[in-house]
Amino acid sequence: MLNKQTTIKKQTTLQGVGIHTGNEVKLTFKPAPADFGYVFKRIDLINQPEIEALSKYVVDTQRGTTLDKDGVKLKTIEHVLAALVGLEIDNIIIEINGEEPPILDGSSKYFVEALEFAGIKSLNKIRSEYIVKEVISYVDVTTGSEITLIPSDNYQITTMVDYGTKILGTQNATLNSLTEFKENFSNARTFSFLHEIEMLLENNLIKGGDLNNAIVYVDKKISKETMDKLKKAFNKDKISVKPNGILDNLNLHYQNEAARHKLLDVMGDLALIGKRIRGKVIAKKPGHKTNTTFAKKISSIIEIQESLKKQKDIYDKKAIMDANDIMNILPHRPPFLFVDNILEISDTSITGLKYVSPDESYFKGHFPGRPVMPGVLQIEAMAQVGGVLVLSTFPDPENYLTFFARIENAKFKRTVVPGDILIFKLELLSPIRRGISHMIARAYVNGELTTEAEMKAKIVEK
Repeated sequence: MLNKQTTIKKQTTLQGVGIHTGNEVKLTFKPAPADFGYVFKRIDLINQPEIEALSKYVVDTQRGTTLDKDGVKLKTIEHVLAALVGLEIDNIIIEINGEEPPILDGSSKYFVEALEFAGIKSLNKIRSEYIVKEVISYVDVTTGSEITLIPSDNYQITTMVDYGTKILGTQNATLNSLTEFKENFSNARTFSFLHEIEMLLENNLIKGGDLNNAIVYVDKKISKETMDKLKKAFNKDKISVKPNGILDNLNLHYQNEAARHKLLDVMGDLALIGKRIRGKVIAKKPGHKTNTTFAKKISSIIEIQESLKKQKDIYDKKAIMDANDIMNILPHRPPFLFVDNILEISDTSITGLKYVSPDESYFKGHFPGRPVMPGVLQIEAMAQVGGVLVLSTFPDPENYLTFFARIENAKFKRTVVPGDILIFKLELLSPIRRGISHMIARAYVNGELTTEAEMKAKIVEK
């Protein structure tokens, strides 16, 4: 069944303090059109810059997820995003007059209530989903955190939490359907251990924290000095530790509230993929770093798949030569054949195409963790396209070779990565004389100039 995209019916506003800055902040949700996504708008800054809620803008994951676009930051945005995903809202403008949303009670509860007050409406556009067809995993070998995505008929999340402490123990939580989020997960509050609270206070952080918006697990004996600091920080005359190991008199909503909140965080961080997921997430010891790194990985996979499909559908129909035709002219063979199709050819110009597949052999070493097509291979690919143009003028091209004679004014404008579609356009700068061809070569990705160079080649008989 195809579901339509959604937004809210009217704007709604919340107000509170940021947990780290302690500043009063106002956040307003506003309706947005189809395909708009989640966009934050800093109305406290000149020109009111916008930041799309996308993984590529993540710059910090300490004590929350931070976005940065062109020097404009937003911190601890995960609770807001979780509320939007949990209510299946696809498009919204989030105006905010500070660098972090209000912490409120440390959960998504009040964001959910505000959004429901605004009302949800359908838009006349089908919702796009990333349908998981194979197992995708990421492991942080340093922390032991692990997150895996497997096929499923709907969006599901399971979190497993184990910090190696008796006070918290091992906890699990599972969301089987987004319809469960409001009642069973949205009110799960953030938590911290006492030793973390001490560190944050020493570094002048959590200025907006109090005992009503964070569960504090006491994992060490509290000295009188520490107790006095906590009283002052939280503006309390008296602080105690209850038998369940929680600071002050805060009651847990659930015995596994920590695991439920981690599930909420996972949902909010994975919203940065920018597309609804149809699959099951299994997260072991999740944290913002692991969540957002995985979101970047999935975003990259989606981008590659969509680019390849879109471009391939277009250009396959226009091709006048495929790889077999090209190999009848050029001596090159895989894996050193870097042209997939010829789209156009005339007496003086040619257009070729290369699908940059994630499986290219050179990506294994260039570079591990961040694959980039070497510039020298981009030049070689352009030269091969030029070779097709030159050798096509011969009745027996299989009997000739072309060799570089000169490369001049080579420029590389941007990196070429898996999923890109390279379009090569080459033109003769002068007629072929005495077996020498002189061309200007340019490569493009999505209409953007990527590489250019002047090339001379010598045509020789085999």
